[in-house]
Amino acid sequence: MVIISKETRVIVQGMTGHQGTFHSGEMIKFGTNVVAGVSPGKAGTKVNGVDVYNNVIDTLPLKPDASMISVPAPFVRDAALEAMENGIKLIYILTEHVPVHDTMELYHEARRKGVFMIGPNSPGITVPGQAKIGIMPNNIFRVGDVAVASRSGTLTYEIVKAVTDAGFGESTVIGLGGDPIVGTTFSDIIKIFNDDPQTKQIVLVGEIGGNEEEKAAKYIKEHVKKPVTGYITGISAPPGKKMGHAGAIIEKGTGTAESKIKAFEDAGIKVASYPDDIPALLRK
Repeated sequence: MVIISKETRVIVQGMTGHQGTFHSGEMIKFGTNVVAGVSPGKAGTKVNGVDVYNNVIDTLPLKPDASMISVPAPFVRDAALEAMENGIKLIYILTEHVPVHDTMELYHEARRKGVFMIGPNSPGITVPGQAKIGIMPNNIFRVGDVAVASRSGTLTYEIVKAVTDAGFGESTVIGLGGDPIVGTTFSDIIKIFNDDPQTKQIVLVGEIGGNEEEKAAKYIKEHVKKPVTGYITGISAPPGKKMGHAGAIIEKGTGTAESKIKAFEDAGIKVASYPDDIPALLRK
């Protein structure tokens, strides 16, 4: 187990909204210890049996460790800074379309304060048998030793289900987010998975755009002894065209599927042609 557990005490900023209400309920069903919600002007109300407060500082007597941020994009910056200023050490941002300059500020503030930031535009993190913070479906997981890190939310669900259906289970699953700038990168999470005694195999699900997959491949080649399986989506994407994820864009020959697959293969990573191939590669 890494990053979160049953003991992690979670607040949900934006809990009275549609997304916050639904997903906090699913997190509680999964076993997550949701201790409070935060929505300005909604103090004194309850959502899913959990008390709602006006501000993060009002929740501090409950000793929160983590915050899920589910507020509209223009308000994410202030919500995340409020959480960091009040000592929250894990921040997960669900919201899509957060302004890039806001994310850049949050990225550097998180690094400066030692905050583990996931997202924006991420499905979150799940540790089967322990807790989840985010929006991943509850019914696709099984406790096991395969760690999964992905830039794509939907592919995360598809691949985790394939891994589970094949008889494996997961140690930790994390969706990094599909934006050009995200709080946690493949290189960050590979180091954590490599040190996690429960994780015996690692799956990386990358996509076109940026060079984080190439950086992770270099680290894996130099430091990781655990088996790694990789998959890159977007191989047929036309150059210069922005795809569904803001970070999935090929420019000037960099960030192509071909360059990422080559980097994976050079690092000894088993590369799947299709998501369904991953369970077979885990058996090799």
